[in-house]
Amino acid sequence: MTIHAHALLFDNDGTLVSSLDSVERCWSRWAREYGITVEEFRRVELHGRPAVDIVADLLPARLVPEAVARVEQLEVDDVPNGGVRLLPGTREFLDSLPADRWAVVTSATRRLAEARLDAVGILPKTLIAADDITRGKPDPEPYLLAARQLGADPARCVVFEDAPAGLQAGRAAGMTTVALATTHRAHELAADLVVNDLSALSALVTDEGVEISRRG
Repeated sequence: MTIHAHALLFDNDGTLVSSLDSVERCWSRWAREYGITVEEFRRVELHGRPAVDIVADLLPARLVPEAVARVEQLEVDDVPNGGVRLLPGTREFLDSLPADRWAVVTSATRRLAEARLDAVGILPKTLIAADDITRGKPDPEPYLLAARQLGADPARCVVFEDAPAGLQAGRAAGMTTVALATTHRAHELAADLVVNDLSALSALVTDEGVEISRRG
């Protein structure tokens, strides 16, 4: 299977980098600080959603701004403590792409996203973060904004995601979706193509765009 694209849009956490241990560590501490029970915490979907949406599911509206700032600080502080690492294939795949043909589209705040990306040496020319949008994944707004900033037709964009919420956002934007089974089982991910991680893929840059193929 070969996918032809004008622009490639990557989620960050769980797609380019692994921050799962940090997320669990920081959010568990945050939940204890705010008196949230394990049962309450488990009922909320964490992965792939903006922190403000998660916090709003758990706390009264008056506490949300302060609580979002607190969990952001915990996660930023955790980055130097092994809070992030590159996933297999990330460096090679991104290095094969022109800088103006790809973007990172994350549910993290810009401050947190930049801290994690800087820690692993990824410097995207285009970054869409939670601060830039009004409706987070699974709404298509983040991916449509990235396509607009890259000057690409959404129908010619490919979204790379590990979370159901992000894949839903990509489909709603009318984009081709590639799922990476890094944080969920393959059968839990609805996408045009499902692979283990970016090491399973290669990219060939042509005059018409980028051709994405499965290795082997």
